[in-house]
Amino acid sequence: MNIFIMILSILFMATFFMMDSPSQRVAEQETQYAVEQSDLRAVAQCAVAVHNAQMTNAVFDDICVEQNQITSQYICLNTKFEKTKCDVVRNKKPAFSYIITATGILPDEAFNNMMEILEAEYADAGNFGIFQDGVIVAGGTASKRKVPRGIIEELELTNGQLVYLTQYEIPDNQTEYTVNPVSDVVCPVGTAKIFRFGRWQCTSINTKTTCGGDMIWDSDLMECVADESRKPLCGGNQTAVLVDTVWECISPFPEKNCPDNMVARLNYNTLEWECVEDPKDIQTTNKCDHIRTGTIYGGVGKTLRVVQAKCNDCEKMITDFETCTTVCVPDTSKLTDTRCYPGSADECSGPTRAFYFGFPNAQYATHIQDMNINVPTGDQYSRNRKFNCMDCGEGVIDTEKSQPPYVAICK
Repeated sequence: MNIFIMILSILFMATFFMMDSPSQRVAEQETQYAVEQSDLRAVAQCAVAVHNAQMTNAVFDDICVEQNQITSQYICLNTKFEKTKCDVVRNKKPAFSYIITATGILPDEAFNNMMEILEAEYADAGNFGIFQDGVIVAGGTASKRKVPRGIIEELELTNGQLVYLTQYEIPDNQTEYTVNPVSDVVCPVGTAKIFRFGRWQCTSINTKTTCGGDMIWDSDLMECVADESRKPLCGGNQTAVLVDTVWECISPFPEKNCPDNMVARLNYNTLEWECVEDPKDIQTTNKCDHIRTGTIYGGVGKTLRVVQAKCNDCEKMITDFETCTTVCVPDTSKLTDTRCYPGSADECSGPTRAFYFGFPNAQYATHIQDMNINVPTGDQYSRNRKFNCMDCGEGVIDTEKSQPPYVAICK
């Protein structure tokens, strides 16, 4: 009897061990993981379908919408990120307009599995992720998108919801133009009929003017002018002169009597004859014999502020030979000079950083030839006449309003 009980006990223990062994639980655990992933994938797919339908003004009516408590709507905000109407009033649109789709709250233990699904299947979706403490944690890029407080307050978003946020542009109101019917116009000889300013008009025909000789038609002056492309290169002391609409090489006739051992020579700078001993000795004349070394801030015709100090290590000096005035402009080749920028120039790069020059005032930049952007005058900009690095932090550099290394403006 005891032996029979022992045999039954051994069989029972062996069966229990086999059923509870790890090798028997693997299939069950893998099946459970697949079921959870499938359910969460269905939630994400349903949210995307509802969001896409909202963008195309369609309706996605499926049982999954009600099961997962999915809602989607348009919402517009003003400049203070407060809710406003999504209407165009007097051609003025809301500051911000969004389409937002949100699901019910996901269980805490499903966060990791949902992030795996977002990373695998919706890495390029943009702002599609789990709402957590005011931001959307997206899959794939591990980036975070801050949700405006007006949206959070309006939808009463809660941590753990799956949120899809898209910013869009409200289209402009189409303007319809009507043309009043007009009777046909019969134009006289020498004129042409054209439709201009909402009605038919008769205008004179612009006949092509033929210019003779070495002349060419100037459409701005509406007359024949000398064609400089046909001007010959004259040898010796001859000069090209237009005689009766034709270029000719003519030797100038001097009207100056020179003493012995000297000959007359035409000074092409002053266009006057002068007596020289050697006509080959050409003196180079400089219009600005005495350059004014003071740096000037301001435009011509204004009350100027003259600084007698020379340009600093980060500037270079340029001279206007028409006014013989010298000014200082930024020297972009000094970006790597520690006296002009103490840090490394490679650090001030990327979408959030850019160089700008510390202009002492806005008029200083008028002397830069390739400068076509106005200089901002704010407290955040230094006036140290050196190169500085603008760091936009969480924002980005406005490429349309910036012109590094002269001007850097954050968007």
